[in-house]
Amino acid sequence: MAGPTTESCYVGVDVGTGSVRASIVTKSGKALASSTQETKTWRDPHDHHVFEQSTTDIWSRIGVAIKDCLSASGTEPSAVKGLGFDATCSLAVTDFGGEPVIVTKGEQIGGHGERNIILWADHRAEEEAELINRTGSVVLDYVGGKMSLEMEVPKILWLKKHMSPERFSQCQFFDLPDFLTYQATRDSSRSTCSLTCKCSYVANSGWQKDFFEQIGLKELSERGYAQIGAKDGEDVLIAGMPVGEGLSKNAAEELGLLPGTPVGSAIIDAYAGWLGTIAARFADDKQGLSEVPTIEESGHRLAAVAGTSTCHIVQSPSGIFVNGVWGPYKDPILSGRWMNEGGQSSTGQLIDFILTTHPAHPELVELGKKVQKPIHSILEERLEKLRMESGVATLTELTKDLHLYPDLHGNRSPIADPRMRGSIVGLELSNSLNDLAKKYHATLLAIALQTRHIIDTLNAAGHHISSIYMSGGQAKNAGLMQLFADVCGMPVVLPPDSGGAVVLGAAMLGRLADEFAQGGGGSRAKFEGGAGGEVVGHYGRDDTAWYAGVPKSLPKREEAA
Repeated sequence: MAGPTTESCYVGVDVGTGSVRASIVTKSGKALASSTQETKTWRDPHDHHVFEQSTTDIWSRIGVAIKDCLSASGTEPSAVKGLGFDATCSLAVTDFGGEPVIVTKGEQIGGHGERNIILWADHRAEEEAELINRTGSVVLDYVGGKMSLEMEVPKILWLKKHMSPERFSQCQFFDLPDFLTYQATRDSSRSTCSLTCKCSYVANSGWQKDFFEQIGLKELSERGYAQIGAKDGEDVLIAGMPVGEGLSKNAAEELGLLPGTPVGSAIIDAYAGWLGTIAARFADDKQGLSEVPTIEESGHRLAAVAGTSTCHIVQSPSGIFVNGVWGPYKDPILSGRWMNEGGQSSTGQLIDFILTTHPAHPELVELGKKVQKPIHSILEERLEKLRMESGVATLTELTKDLHLYPDLHGNRSPIADPRMRGSIVGLELSNSLNDLAKKYHATLLAIALQTRHIIDTLNAAGHHISSIYMSGGQAKNAGLMQLFADVCGMPVVLPPDSGGAVVLGAAMLGRLADEFAQGGGGSRAKFEGGAGGEVVGHYGRDDTAWYAGVPKSLPKREEAA
């Protein structure tokens, strides 16, 4: 390995549903090193709604990942000029000293213990969400007309119902990205992204006292919202703004970095995917390399972040109200800009479920080991063979009698009903590998068709989406990406590293924090060049240069409220 790296660089941390990923990124956007560490999730064998995690476990995995990156790249801690986080929109609960508080139903709930995160996928708060959705509050206008049980307020209300008043009063409630900046700095400032997107903080008017009183959470307003966020938005920060005084001494030791390293205000993982992909340049056969897009042009691009679930992010200069689609949210990343967020509750998870529950799955795994190919490639080859043998033109025609509805874990958008369930119609009396291949294709097609449903709904409401920018693990699935291009009738642009796009967005927050901390808010803070990419389908392939537009100056705090 070469000598120690002293070039200025930035650390991004992405906390996903099942793992933590850290990356060290240069000013040019080049990743020097990356490390992924698995995290723990607890399930209740008697209640399939329950998904719980631990901030202690996640934080320790972050430390391992960052130290791995420093070691692998030879980067000196002094070269790291900024740190940024993104995470899933899960509810993290601590006391006011930062100690984790148990969220598991039972006698221990509200006491100190490891299981202190209600994961985004946890659906225990169905009754609480239904109560909220009967209020008719203005809050609902900014979540597509119906609040999801995946958001934080229904979960907080559930905790109040199952926790003693004494214990509940001692709790701090964080959207997970904000917990990470709190743990890093011990500053309790919250992000506009988390508060507006998941915590019922309304654009231009802030906290809605009447709403919290109406649903039975008057304690939050009576205490000046100290349990859920800063009073009247006083400490609400736009993405990348410096949090507190940077890394605390303890956090710096745990992460292997220097105290005082600037920490950028965090964002939800899907929004980091938007930041890391949406301004990419790409090439097609007819037009050549595209120009660096304007902020206005990026509004025609949908960022699809596809992992366990899929989120669909699009921005606009003014708020667009879309029934069944979350938002419009003001300032979640860029000051003065609005965003809508569609989503599918189960996509990667659905594909895994269809594969692993089929009787032929063990045979597929063994075949993959024998021929040393990914199982998805084997399935694609099997499907093509079946298509040719059947004498049909497309795989859709091959599976025309097999229909799969994908909402096995509820519908996030645009039907917005967590009680929706999936179905398969057209089953054959077969447990063969051929049957598994057909069900696999039907699953991919269902996911693509539902994406088309979401895009059509967004465009009908006033958006003008004309391309999809993918990131996340599913971007590796060439067959699925081609289906997106075909079904949605638009180009699908892929990053060269499908998993790295989101953590790149997090690293950008670290760079912004560094520039803002130095009084350099006039810079556009862009990550240029150094990355390759491809455009799916008939749009050809070429290199992609990544670029991120950010506020030209540090927004005033009152602009974020």
